[in-house]
Amino acid sequence: MCKHCDYTIHGAHHHHGWDHSIPPVETVAPGSTLHFECLDSSGGQFTPDSVTADVETLDFGKINPVTGPVYVDGAEPGDVLKVEIQAFHPSGFGWTANIPGFGLLADQFKDPHLKVWKYDPETLAPSVFSDLARVPLKPFAGTIGLAPAEAGLHSVVPPRRMGGNLDIRDLAAGTTLYLPVEVAGALFSIGDTHAAQGDGEVCGTAIESPMNVDLKLDLIKQEKLAFPRFTTPGPVTRHLDAKGYEVTTGIGPDMMTGARDAVSAMVDLLGKQHGLSAEDAYLLCSVCGDLRISEIVDMPNWVVSFYFPRVVFE
Repeated sequence: MCKHCDYTIHGAHHHHGWDHSIPPVETVAPGSTLHFECLDSSGGQFTPDSVTADVETLDFGKINPVTGPVYVDGAEPGDVLKVEIQAFHPSGFGWTANIPGFGLLADQFKDPHLKVWKYDPETLAPSVFSDLARVPLKPFAGTIGLAPAEAGLHSVVPPRRMGGNLDIRDLAAGTTLYLPVEVAGALFSIGDTHAAQGDGEVCGTAIESPMNVDLKLDLIKQEKLAFPRFTTPGPVTRHLDAKGYEVTTGIGPDMMTGARDAVSAMVDLLGKQHGLSAEDAYLLCSVCGDLRISEIVDMPNWVVSFYFPRVVFE
């Protein structure tokens, strides 16, 4: 529990998809602090005892539950909700999976694959992947957003202008996120918490991990904001930078193809350098490697780079 928080929103109060007709579980004043209990993106379908065969029985109707919604008193369309992310309370359990049909290289990785993680929730020491690799951790919320103005139930999978499944690893403790309000009360929800993720989340999953989140919700009246923005409290990659990176690239007129080529090349490189299976290399790329646009002006070809931190193998 959070001693300084004004409210606790229990994990039982979760929903699947965005819909402004979902009744709020709590109404709060601007400036309130809240403690959210968040489920992992499987909705509890994976446990520390899960195995790869369990991926095939995953119920996609239960994917990406978010805790909420919370009605912020006075919020109106055209306002901005200011979300100060204060702290994460990790569980110590996580998982990463290749889910057939999902991920950047879905056509290359057609079989299910599951990695179950155990980590220290107090120290957040790098988590053991194998006898070769340890992944530095950085907890954050993958899905954080508001209800849309458009009526009906909308999938939680794609991100939207009011936030949602952003999967931005820098939405970590200390970051302040700004979201455009589309409906009365804003109707804020959060979930899909991660212990670690690379920029791009290339296999489709990170270290998916249930955990609780403390945050403050405030309101900025009638400020134009087309899409979410955020401010970080300091450096964002120092947990990975210490030993430098291996970098592969993809070059051509299509940026998506370039991204796929860069990641595929890194999967091959990690296999060659460290003897990892292609499946394990792909999962590792998703939880700690970063896709970057390196060049987007020298037409007709663009450069996408994939950075893999060498500290993982130290």
